[in-house]
Amino acid sequence: MAKKSSAESQGRGGNSAVKARDKATLGKIVDFADDVAAKTFGGREPKIDIPTRTKSNTIWNKKRGILQMGDAVSQRELFNLNQAKQFMQTCLHSNSVKQLIDADKTLSLRGMFYKGLHTVAGTKGEKTFGDQDESDGILEDLEVSLEALREELHIYAKKRGTMIGNITIVDNGDEIDCRRMGTGGYAIPGIVEPDVIQFKRCEAKFVLHVEKDTVWGRFNEDRFWEKHNCILTEGSGQPTRGVRRLLRRLNQELNLPIYCLLDCDPWGHYIFSVIKQGSISLAFESERLAIPDAKFIGIRSKDYRACGLSDDVQIDLNDNDIKRAKEIAAYPWFAGDKGWQREIEGLLTNGFKMEVESLITKDISYVTEEYVPQRLKAKDWLD
Repeated sequence: MAKKSSAESQGRGGNSAVKARDKATLGKIVDFADDVAAKTFGGREPKIDIPTRTKSNTIWNKKRGILQMGDAVSQRELFNLNQAKQFMQTCLHSNSVKQLIDADKTLSLRGMFYKGLHTVAGTKGEKTFGDQDESDGILEDLEVSLEALREELHIYAKKRGTMIGNITIVDNGDEIDCRRMGTGGYAIPGIVEPDVIQFKRCEAKFVLHVEKDTVWGRFNEDRFWEKHNCILTEGSGQPTRGVRRLLRRLNQELNLPIYCLLDCDPWGHYIFSVIKQGSISLAFESERLAIPDAKFIGIRSKDYRACGLSDDVQIDLNDNDIKRAKEIAAYPWFAGDKGWQREIEGLLTNGFKMEVESLITKDISYVTEEYVPQRLKAKDWLD
């Protein structure tokens, strides 16, 4: 029987929810501005409290299986020469967000950089932002300070990620059958909240998330999603927040298991860690991004021998790979897991890493016709 979310019955009525959300976000920005003004006119130095987005202020909630942000904050002071520019940048972006909400429009991260970019009056060519990274960091500070997600600030990131499979969605009022998306698939947008994307009908039994579009292309061409009744997604490496949020929604709202087919290297392990537990820099968003019950189904350090692969697939570990693997092994959520300790030790003992594409040396469709089906049937995965 097809699965439906509550969003389907709500239809486009979600607009009222959007208006309420915008009103709440706008109220936070006004309160932020009022606080700065009150301190200024009261003869006190304007200061802004910014929650600290660092490892030391990140808490591992073992019971819930996610990373969470702690209570530590740092102050951004107007009259501190080392902080004055960041104070100005924070106020500048806050005003831009208010304008976006008032106009009921959105901007990309790149667009926000240019919207706030100008030469500071009274200086010799001093720009408000040196580059986009500087701008993006201030926007993340705003998110945690206002306790408002980027989407609530009307800001989105570049689209990166694809989906195809047995699900019909409604994207901003347009019904999209993800079974009929050809070779390119449905491009996952940066904003995938329920007021934008609703799940109309889903027959899929699970989601297979792969690391790269090259692997996704093989699964799509072989119609894996049709043969095995699933949804197939890819994140083009490290998945964007939009991709992670969509996976989380598919898992939580439709009760779909999430299986991750990633490379056997520290980067693949880290990507899985981010999908499953969240990340340090975005710990404040773990509640809506992390998927604690996600499974890692490959490729594994044992596969070199188990699958009878040749020496040609070996990519030697460099010093940075070895250092990174040991760091990941020490993560609290991996440190207490025997399966993951064996996996990372196997990687280091092998002395080489492998990509999912290495399975092509067995057969062009080995990964879709044998490897993944066998792993799923045997429940051979890492939690």
